[in-house]
Amino acid sequence: MSHRPPFSNLAESLPRSVPFVPPEETERQMGGRFQLRLGANESSFGMSPLARQALLDTVGEAHWYGDATHHDLRRELSRLHSVPAESIAVGAGIDEILGWITRLFLNPGDGVTASLGSYPTFHYHVHGFGGLPHLVPYCDFRNDWGNLAQKVQETGSRLVYLANPDNPTGTFLKRNELQEFRRRLPSDCVLVLDEAYVEFAPEDDRLPLDTADPGIIRTRTFSKAHGLAGARVGYAIAHRDMIAGFDKIRNHFGVTRAAQQAAFASLKDPDFLRHVVAAVNQGKADYYRLARELGYTPLPSATNFVAIDTGSAETARWWLHSLQKRGVFIRVPGIAPLDRCLRVTVGNPEERKVLTRHMRELSQEAPNRHGSHPG
Repeated sequence: MSHRPPFSNLAESLPRSVPFVPPEETERQMGGRFQLRLGANESSFGMSPLARQALLDTVGEAHWYGDATHHDLRRELSRLHSVPAESIAVGAGIDEILGWITRLFLNPGDGVTASLGSYPTFHYHVHGFGGLPHLVPYCDFRNDWGNLAQKVQETGSRLVYLANPDNPTGTFLKRNELQEFRRRLPSDCVLVLDEAYVEFAPEDDRLPLDTADPGIIRTRTFSKAHGLAGARVGYAIAHRDMIAGFDKIRNHFGVTRAAQQAAFASLKDPDFLRHVVAAVNQGKADYYRLARELGYTPLPSATNFVAIDTGSAETARWWLHSLQKRGVFIRVPGIAPLDRCLRVTVGNPEERKVLTRHMRELSQEAPNRHGSHPG
């Protein structure tokens, strides 16, 4: 009997897993299609008409590689954010860029600090490149930035990861908190600030961009507010030396020609983006009312989803499976105490109407109806 050649020691030690089970796999397992897809925080409000037209216009160019330098898109992002184009890198979504960051900075055994229960894909990359995670529990469903900074000091972590606005809770740290957090970090630790949902956050409370600071990498995406999740376009804003470092390791042809053109076109349609943010805010207000009506506590959200505290992990799992049986896809975080929460993407008005009907009907059977938010 023949045997396969061995993997690397690191690869042999890793579990065979992916950060998320895709909804398509769940559909195959249950033998049907989801009627409502509200678990991946994709936009229910679609993409800009300009982006849609750009995709159509580039279909005939699919036999060409995309521009490996992302020249036009980087220049437009530079103009929008008033930062040098040399401080911007474009990749196939934030997920790919998180892989660049861990590969660029981690040697096997290097420490990484993050919140316990934070974005699983980042931890997937940390493990994949041999990093040693040091995890800090959330405090009242918010990133505990004081203890995160202390853990970095204690462990000598090379990286500290913080999503703001946060996934999966939706909570948001204001600029004064982030500035103090940044001040407490040692000079040899890189702050990875994941801002996938930043367009939904209060503009006046966002941390200003500073590409002169060599200790912070900001990651942003076209997957959420811009509605281009399937196109896979994200970008990093950082000191130019960081961006130059990515050129040593990144997949230079990872972002397709069509995706680059769609993202560029979307940036030219700020009215559409404002429309999406306003529509999401209305949807969040609807979810807040529904959660309270059912006896649960919605967490304040600066994202395009709402986390609803049901009071117990058992109750949250009951809702997850009960809604799934009705063709509704949502998610429940996997780590306590976040596993008490239902994470529900803000749907469009019709989707919210259908979800509300299902949840009102199911509430008559739900266990532990009076969930509470600690604190």
